[in-house]
Amino acid sequence: MAVSWISGEVVGTLTYLLPGFVAAGIFYSLTSHPKPSAFDRTVLALIFTVIGQTITEFILLPTASAVAGAQTFKGWEPALSVLVAILLGLGASFFSNTDVMHWILRRLRFTRETSYPSEWYSTFARYGDRCFLVLHLQGERRLFGFAEEWPSNPKDGHFRIADAEWLIGEDKRVPATGVDAILIPATEVTMMEFVPIATEERHEEAM
Repeated sequence: MAVSWISGEVVGTLTYLLPGFVAAGIFYSLTSHPKPSAFDRTVLALIFTVIGQTITEFILLPTASAVAGAQTFKGWEPALSVLVAILLGLGASFFSNTDVMHWILRRLRFTRETSYPSEWYSTFARYGDRCFLVLHLQGERRLFGFAEEWPSNPKDGHFRIADAEWLIGEDKRVPATGVDAILIPATEVTMMEFVPIATEERHEEAM
Protein backbone atom coordinates (compact mmCIF):
# COMPACT_ATOMS: atom_id res chain seq x y z
CA MET A 1 0.00 0.00 0.00
CA ALA A 2 2.81 2.38 0.87
CA VAL A 3 4.50 1.72 -2.46
CA SER A 4 1.24 2.34 -4.35
CA TRP A 5 0.64 5.56 -2.44
CA ILE A 6 4.17 6.80 -3.08
CA SER A 7 3.94 5.83 -6.76
CA GLY A 8 0.64 7.65 -7.11
CA GLU A 9 2.06 10.79 -5.50
CA VAL A 10 5.15 10.67 -7.72
CA VAL A 11 3.11 10.20 -10.88
CA GLY A 12 0.79 13.03 -9.87
CA THR A 13 3.73 15.36 -9.19
CA LEU A 14 5.43 14.50 -12.47
CA THR A 15 2.18 15.01 -14.36
CA TYR A 16 1.79 18.42 -12.76
CA LEU A 17 5.40 19.47 -13.52
CA LEU A 18 5.63 17.95 -17.01
CA PRO A 19 4.16 20.95 -18.89
CA GLY A 20 6.79 23.28 -17.43
CA PHE A 21 9.62 21.04 -18.59
CA VAL A 22 7.98 20.73 -22.02
CA ALA A 23 7.83 24.54 -22.34
CA ALA A 24 11.45 24.93 -21.17
CA GLY A 25 12.61 22.23 -23.59
CA ILE A 26 10.91 23.98 -26.51
CA PHE A 27 12.42 27.32 -25.50
CA TYR A 28 16.00 26.00 -25.39
CA SER A 29 15.48 24.06 -28.64
CA LEU A 30 14.30 27.09 -30.62
CA THR A 31 16.63 29.78 -29.24
CA SER A 32 20.39 30.22 -29.14
CA HIS A 33 20.57 30.91 -25.43
CA PRO A 34 23.22 28.68 -23.84
CA LYS A 35 21.74 26.05 -21.59
CA PRO A 36 22.31 27.02 -17.94
CA SER A 37 22.94 24.65 -15.06
CA ALA A 38 20.42 21.94 -14.23
CA PHE A 39 19.22 24.00 -11.26
CA ASP A 40 18.54 27.07 -13.41
CA ARG A 41 16.74 24.97 -16.04
CA THR A 42 14.60 23.48 -13.27
CA VAL A 43 13.74 26.94 -11.96
CA LEU A 44 12.67 28.06 -15.46
CA ALA A 45 10.59 24.90 -15.84
CA LEU A 46 8.87 25.63 -12.51
CA ILE A 47 8.11 29.18 -13.64
CA PHE A 48 6.56 27.82 -16.85
CA THR A 49 4.64 25.30 -14.72
CA VAL A 50 3.12 28.01 -12.53
CA ILE A 51 2.15 30.15 -15.53
CA GLY A 52 0.80 27.22 -17.53
CA GLN A 53 -1.20 25.65 -14.70
CA THR A 54 -2.65 29.05 -13.78
CA ILE A 55 -3.83 29.58 -17.35
CA THR A 56 -5.21 26.05 -17.55
CA GLU A 57 -6.99 25.86 -14.21
CA PHE A 58 -8.25 29.42 -13.80
CA ILE A 59 -8.84 30.59 -17.37
CA LEU A 60 -9.00 27.80 -19.94
CA LEU A 61 -10.96 25.12 -18.07
CA PRO A 62 -13.57 27.45 -16.52
CA THR A 63 -14.14 29.15 -19.87
CA ALA A 64 -14.41 25.87 -21.76
CA SER A 65 -16.72 24.37 -19.13
CA ALA A 66 -18.99 27.41 -19.22
CA VAL A 67 -19.28 27.22 -22.99
CA ALA A 68 -19.42 23.45 -23.60
CA GLY A 69 -20.66 22.13 -20.27
CA ALA A 70 -18.99 21.22 -17.03
CA GLN A 71 -18.46 17.54 -17.92
CA THR A 72 -17.11 17.99 -21.43
CA PHE A 73 -13.47 18.60 -20.48
CA LYS A 74 -13.41 16.43 -17.38
CA GLY A 75 -10.23 14.31 -17.43
CA TRP A 76 -8.64 16.40 -20.18
CA GLU A 77 -6.70 18.68 -17.85
CA PRO A 78 -3.26 17.00 -18.37
CA ALA A 79 -3.59 17.18 -22.14
CA LEU A 80 -4.73 20.80 -22.00
CA SER A 81 -1.81 21.63 -19.69
CA VAL A 82 0.66 20.19 -22.20
CA LEU A 83 -1.01 22.12 -25.03
CA VAL A 84 -0.71 25.34 -23.03
CA ALA A 85 2.93 24.49 -22.29
CA ILE A 86 3.67 24.06 -26.00
CA LEU A 87 2.11 27.44 -26.74
CA LEU A 88 4.06 29.02 -23.86
CA GLY A 89 7.32 27.57 -25.15
CA LEU A 90 6.63 28.78 -28.69
CA GLY A 91 5.58 32.22 -27.43
CA ALA A 92 8.67 32.62 -25.25
CA SER A 93 10.87 31.54 -28.19
CA PHE A 94 9.17 34.06 -30.48
CA PHE A 95 9.69 36.95 -28.07
CA SER A 96 13.31 35.95 -27.50
CA ASN A 97 14.17 35.50 -31.19
CA THR A 98 12.48 38.73 -32.30
CA ASP A 99 13.47 40.99 -29.37
CA VAL A 100 9.86 42.25 -29.19
CA MET A 101 9.52 42.32 -25.41
CA HIS A 102 12.89 43.96 -24.77
CA TRP A 103 12.23 46.43 -27.60
CA ILE A 104 9.10 47.58 -25.76
CA LEU A 105 10.93 47.73 -22.42
CA ARG A 106 13.78 49.74 -24.00
CA ARG A 107 11.28 52.25 -25.34
CA LEU A 108 9.82 52.54 -21.83
CA ARG A 109 13.34 53.08 -20.39
CA PHE A 110 13.17 49.99 -18.20
CA THR A 111 16.31 48.41 -19.71
CA ARG A 112 19.02 48.73 -22.33
CA GLU A 113 19.37 44.99 -22.79
CA THR A 114 18.13 42.87 -25.71
CA SER A 115 16.49 39.45 -25.78
CA TYR A 116 19.50 38.00 -27.60
CA PRO A 117 22.17 35.93 -25.82
CA SER A 118 25.11 38.15 -26.89
CA GLU A 119 26.16 41.22 -28.89
CA TRP A 120 27.45 38.83 -31.57
CA TYR A 121 24.01 37.28 -32.00
CA SER A 122 22.27 40.66 -31.79
CA THR A 123 24.42 42.09 -34.60
CA PHE A 124 23.70 39.19 -36.94
CA ALA A 125 19.99 39.33 -36.09
CA ARG A 126 20.00 42.99 -37.13
CA TYR A 127 22.28 42.93 -40.20
CA GLY A 128 22.80 39.32 -41.25
CA ASP A 129 19.97 39.08 -43.78
CA ARG A 130 20.42 42.49 -45.40
CA CYS A 131 24.18 42.91 -45.64
CA PHE A 132 27.13 41.34 -47.36
CA LEU A 133 29.93 40.24 -45.10
CA VAL A 134 33.67 40.81 -45.20
CA LEU A 135 35.46 38.26 -43.05
CA HIS A 136 38.97 39.22 -41.94
CA LEU A 137 40.75 35.90 -41.49
CA GLN A 138 43.96 34.94 -39.79
CA GLY A 139 46.94 35.53 -42.06
CA GLU A 140 45.52 38.85 -43.31
CA ARG A 141 43.15 37.20 -45.78
CA ARG A 142 39.75 38.72 -46.51
CA LEU A 143 36.66 36.98 -47.87
CA PHE A 144 33.64 38.81 -49.24
CA GLY A 145 30.21 37.25 -49.76
CA PHE A 146 26.71 36.67 -48.42
CA ALA A 147 26.42 34.75 -45.16
CA GLU A 148 23.73 32.11 -45.69
CA GLU A 149 24.42 30.73 -42.21
CA TRP A 150 26.47 31.92 -39.28
CA PRO A 151 27.36 30.49 -35.85
CA SER A 152 25.45 31.54 -32.74
CA ASN A 153 28.67 32.43 -30.93
CA PRO A 154 32.24 33.26 -32.00
CA LYS A 155 33.85 30.26 -30.29
CA ASP A 156 32.49 27.43 -32.43
CA GLY A 157 30.59 26.72 -35.62
CA HIS A 158 31.14 27.88 -39.19
CA PHE A 159 30.13 30.62 -41.60
CA ARG A 160 28.62 29.47 -44.88
CA ILE A 161 29.51 32.12 -47.43
CA ALA A 162 27.82 32.16 -50.84
CA ASP A 163 28.98 34.16 -53.90
CA ALA A 164 32.38 34.31 -52.24
CA GLU A 165 35.18 36.55 -53.48
CA TRP A 166 38.70 36.92 -52.11
CA LEU A 167 39.68 40.56 -51.58
CA ILE A 168 43.19 41.56 -52.58
CA GLY A 169 44.44 45.04 -51.84
CA GLU A 170 41.90 47.86 -51.87
CA ASP A 171 39.88 47.11 -55.00
CA LYS A 172 40.79 43.76 -56.55
CA ARG A 173 38.37 40.86 -56.16
CA VAL A 174 39.02 37.27 -57.11
CA PRO A 175 35.81 35.19 -57.34
CA ALA A 176 35.94 31.74 -55.81
CA THR A 177 34.97 30.01 -59.04
CA GLY A 178 33.64 26.48 -59.19
CA VAL A 179 32.12 26.45 -55.70
CA ASP A 180 28.61 27.19 -54.47
CA ALA A 181 29.66 28.13 -50.94
CA ILE A 182 32.64 28.19 -48.58
CA LEU A 183 32.64 27.09 -44.95
CA ILE A 184 34.83 29.22 -42.68
CA PRO A 185 35.44 28.24 -39.02
CA ALA A 186 34.39 31.00 -36.64
CA THR A 187 37.71 30.67 -34.81
CA GLU A 188 39.54 31.76 -38.00
CA VAL A 189 37.75 35.12 -38.08
CA THR A 190 39.44 38.09 -36.42
CA MET A 191 37.06 40.85 -37.54
CA MET A 192 33.93 41.34 -39.66
CA GLU A 193 32.51 44.15 -41.79
CA PHE A 194 28.83 44.38 -42.70
CA VAL A 195 28.30 45.94 -46.13
CA PRO A 196 24.72 47.07 -46.93
CA ILE A 197 23.39 45.50 -50.11
CA ALA A 198 22.48 48.91 -51.55
CA THR A 199 26.07 50.10 -51.03
CA GLU A 200 27.41 47.02 -52.82
CA GLU A 201 25.05 47.58 -55.76
CA ARG A 202 26.31 51.15 -56.13
CA HIS A 203 29.88 49.85 -55.99
CA GLU A 204 29.21 47.36 -58.82
CA GLU A 205 27.59 50.06 -60.95
CA ALA A 206 30.64 52.27 -60.47
CA MET A 207 32.92 49.48 -61.67
